[in-house]
Amino acid sequence: MVAPARPQFVLFGSSIVQLSFSHGGWGAHLSDIYSRKADVLLRGYYGWNSRRALQVLNQVFPKDAATQPSLVIVYFGGNDSMGPHSSGLGPHVPLHEYIENMRKILTHIQGLSERTRIIVLSCPPVNEEKVRGNTSGIFSELVRTNELCGSYSEACINLCKELDVKVVDLFTALQKRDDWMNVCFTDGIHLAAEGSKIVVKEILRVLEEADWEPCLHWKSMPTEFSEDSPYDLLAADGKTTLNPSEWTFYREIQWD
Repeated sequence: MVAPARPQFVLFGSSIVQLSFSHGGWGAHLSDIYSRKADVLLRGYYGWNSRRALQVLNQVFPKDAATQPSLVIVYFGGNDSMGPHSSGLGPHVPLHEYIENMRKILTHIQGLSERTRIIVLSCPPVNEEKVRGNTSGIFSELVRTNELCGSYSEACINLCKELDVKVVDLFTALQKRDDWMNVCFTDGIHLAAEGSKIVVKEILRVLEEADWEPCLHWKSMPTEFSEDSPYDLLAADGKTTLNPSEWTFYREIQWD
């Protein structure tokens, strides 16, 4: 392990998590925002549903680990919500089972430690026309509709309220963006840079508003090795130094 130890933020989910460091992704933004404050760890698995997540839950989040995460951001639902195939194969999980799977996942994470916090991302919408147009000959028909996405998102939000878990309503948040169907996705499903910016904004809003001790919003967390040093950059007066520990001017977006 690399020292000194920082708080761990774990991103756990399917492809929207695995790809969150690509295409100006939301995971990459969080890693930048929390540089020198927390380690953002990626546990994303392309194509997975809540059933597969349950199969590895104890391996990804062992209860006897010496260090437990300070924050876990969970996303499953998009693949679960796909239409079922007559063979019984594929990622579809019936809504009632999806909710019970998510209940088990969230309850397990809640039990890791008293200080482990959770934010759930609900199922986002899709660009149905683009999904149909991108269907490849190597796949069976991809049944992705906003009616299904919306029902899984709503059920997930209701579960989070029941369990007192913070949740981001991605289904609604993305659709507030002008021309969301064309700017928020790379392929009608996965997030483009504009879609990821919305995810980051919503996550930061939750972190700022949450009544958590300690606060996990980036502006409230200490910066590692931030003390002044004579080895910092020299100021124009040639006598003092400038501490760059908290500089953010290089960021494309000045996040709240």
